Amino acid sequence: MKELIIFVVVALSSLFILGYSIHMLIGGLVSPQTEKISIITAVVIGAVLIVFLGLDILRQRRKR
Repeated sequence: MKELIIFVVVALSSLFILGYSIHMLIGGLVSPQTEKISIITAVVIGAVLIVFLGLDILRQRRKR
């Protein structure tokens, strides 16, 4: 259970840092609408990847 809490905290903070890094990279260079779309796209892709990593962890633990 402790691992799940840690995993969720790390996942949320990673998504926040991903979105903020996109903001810092392209903020001011493109229109605000394009920036929002880029941040949302990156965060959604990151969330999907984190879900796949979580599912892989669950599969590995069930094999043991």
